[in-house]
Parts: sequence; structure tokens; C-alpha cells
Amino acid sequence: MPSVWFPNGLAPLWRWLNVLLLSLGAGLVLLPLGVVLWSSVQPSEAGAGLTLENYRQVWERGHFLGAIANSTLVALAVTALQILLSALAGYSLARFRFWGRQAVLALVLATLVIPFQLLVIPIFLVLKAGHLINTYGALILPTAVNGFGIFLMRQFFQTIPIELEEAATLDGATRLQVLWRVVLPLARPALVTLFLFTFIGEWNDLFKPLVFTTRPELRTVQLALAEFQEQFTNRWSPLMAAVVLVTMPVVALFALGQRQLIRGIATTGIRG
Repeated sequence: MPSVWFPNGLAPLWRWLNVLLLSLGAGLVLLPLGVVLWSSVQPSEAGAGLTLENYRQVWERGHFLGAIANSTLVALAVTALQILLSALAGYSLARFRFWGRQAVLALVLATLVIPFQLLVIPIFLVLKAGHLINTYGALILPTAVNGFGIFLMRQFFQTIPIELEEAATLDGATRLQVLWRVVLPLARPALVTLFLFTFIGEWNDLFKPLVFTTRPELRTVQLALAEFQEQFTNRWSPLMAAVVLVTMPVVALFALGQRQLIRGIATTGIRG
């Protein structure tokens, strides 16, 4: 591109301009995060200097330990179920030829346009009939399977050469062995992508614990954060400390898996 629009001598200038624009964009995105971090270490009372007292106060008065444990349990359980079910369903749609396959795929895609809030009443009735209200099952089962995960895995499986599976079959491997030993190791970017999307979505979910649970011992981090906000409405420093405390796990998780996430998203759009 520099050779088209600029003389060769101005190519470095174009690169520096790109770096400058990208840096400005990144700065605008990170500015709110910086404000939150800065506010979280400001003293609540009149005084000078930065302090971590707000974090101690949040940890002691917000009772976030149990909420973090609940959110971690629910997020991991939902993520494990979604990965398992999405891998099986996605592989079936990508490799098996059966009557109505396209109709099933269309039905899976149709579920993506239905907001979860529209289904809350029938889901609540089903959970109530199964005596699952105020249990971990009410937080896990409603989102244990997801159309996005099925479509994501199906798209990625189609990018894997079928010759690899045929070679494994000739060596005596069953379909499940091919899936477990050949296909899933190659699908690591898609699995990491699905893991991150699902875990972060469940960690940030407030709707399910708010509607399906009332027991304090089942509250998640988002519900604990909402309750903490009601107690400290006019005290911004503790509130910002609570936000940082709740956000740190998912930020760290995203930082660890961002490379696989980008590769997974880029690859799953190659074939239709």
C-alpha cells in the first residue's frame, strides 16, 4: 500500500502514522479501564496518597469469596457441557450425511436470534417442575447447550482435511477415537475460543442468578456486585475496587487465550 499512495521515501512515515493511529485508538479503549483502576486506589476519606484499603473493605464487607467460588463452579460446568455437546453436534453436522441435516443446521442458527429473556418463563416452569429452582442446576442447565458453540465447532471441523480422518479409520480407529485423537487436538483454537466466550459470558451473567435463585449461598459475583453497589451507592472508590476485583479473573483468562481466540475466529469463517 505505501508504494501505491506514497513515494518509497515516505513509506516509513506511513508506518509511523499507522502506529500513531492505532495507539490513539488503544488509548481511547483503555482510558475507562485506567479511570477505574485509578479510582479504586483513591482514599475513601479525605487524605493523601494511594491506598489498597478499598480492596480490603470490599473483600470483607462484600463477601465475594463465596460468590467467586459459585461463579467459577457454574462457569466451568456450563463451559464443559457446551464444549462436549457442541463438539459432538458440530462434528455430526460437519461430517455425517443424513436426511434433514440442513434443516437441523438452520434450526440451530435460528436459536441465535432468540433472546434468552424471551425463554425465561418456559425455562422457569421446566426448572420448577424438575424441582431445580434455587439449585446449581438452575444456573447450569439452561445454558448447557448453545447454537453458537455448535455452529462454531461445525465451521472449524469443515476446515480439517477429511483425509486425516480417513487415514485414522483405515488404521482401525472408531468414529469416537477419530474425534478424540485426531480432530479435537487439531480443533484447539476453536475449543479455546468457545471456552473463552462461554466462561466470560457465564461469569458476567446476572440474569439467571437473579431470576432462578433466592438463596444467599448461591449468589454469583455479579449478584454480589449488584448488592454491594446498593450499599455503596455514593462511594465510588470501593465500588471501583469491587469492579476491578470481579473483572480481574476474566481479563487474565482472556490474556492467556487471546492468540488461540483470534486464530479460532479467523479460521471458522473460511468455509460455509
